[in-house]
Amino acid sequence: MKPAQWEIFKNAALGRNNGRVPLALIMDSPWIPGYLGLNHLDYYLDPETWFQANLKIHSEFPDDIIFIPSWWMEYGMAAEPSALGAKIKFWPDNTPGEAAMLFRIEDVENLPPVDVGRDSYMALTLHRMRMARQRILDHGHTLPLVAARGPLCTAAFVRGATEFMMDLVDKPDWARRLLDITTNLIIDWLKAQAEAYGPTVDGFLLLDDIVGFVGGDTYREFCHPCLKRICDAFPKDWIKIYHNDASIEACLEHLPDAGFHVLNWGKQTGIAAVRARVGNRLCLMGNVNPLEICVRGTPEEVRAATLDVLEKSGGENIILSTGGGLSPGTPRASILAMREALAEFNARKR
Repeated sequence: MKPAQWEIFKNAALGRNNGRVPLALIMDSPWIPGYLGLNHLDYYLDPETWFQANLKIHSEFPDDIIFIPSWWMEYGMAAEPSALGAKIKFWPDNTPGEAAMLFRIEDVENLPPVDVGRDSYMALTLHRMRMARQRILDHGHTLPLVAARGPLCTAAFVRGATEFMMDLVDKPDWARRLLDITTNLIIDWLKAQAEAYGPTVDGFLLLDDIVGFVGGDTYREFCHPCLKRICDAFPKDWIKIYHNDASIEACLEHLPDAGFHVLNWGKQTGIAAVRARVGNRLCLMGNVNPLEICVRGTPEEVRAATLDVLEKSGGENIILSTGGGLSPGTPRASILAMREALAEFNARKR
């Protein structure tokens, strides 16, 4: 991401897009290796392969397409759960997977303290961030965002999603204890990344789909306090982006109060319905169908779906995006079709 691109994104997030809708896409390792024909292990373990892959993506697409969080240094979803003892498995043709190792929720009391600077894949990620930082800046890019999986998501990775959901009902005190640990972990992890990247950091991206699997009462009791603690731990003028491409029914109206500026959500809820419920309290980043349309559809279908989202949005307080990150298999033609439709929409607004 170039500095000018970040200013465009930031202004849109704050409702200052001056009538022009930008296009921003979450880009990470589920999409990049497959798009470029790379072995996933090479992408994760060879710093030069990672650097050249990201450079190629940023160079290949026009500057009016913003990729966030910009040069994402990550091992899929491995970093957060690995620091709490989850088993991580790697494949040459897929993102890493995690296996829960907290077989009894009561054993949360036996988890050792986490040192994000030295533990597991967090330590490796931070080291590589420091290694690559100046080289990225020297190519004219900036590093405005750090990123993390959220506290509910991390707890589910460590405990197992089904088991953790049952804990919320059957053993709420223990579930709350695990969430306290994961929330502190995420705060420390984001702060450590911000220190590694330095003064260019101006916000964060938090990804937590597990929030989409609970009802309203459970959200208010367990989820909202964790999300608010994370937002409150960082400067008020930072841009705070929340990604959840599961259901947003329980959390939607509460996200501005938690401290988020931008919501990236899935295909389940249309943008008009989201806008009706949240008004202008959030910048909406979405929500063209990422799989059935952007991966499996024709460019003409992508263009039509994009215009449908834009027209229903009203063109205010929106950042055009897919309903989630770029899905594996998304072709270049789909991204360019979104860009073409956006250019048409913006031209009509003038």
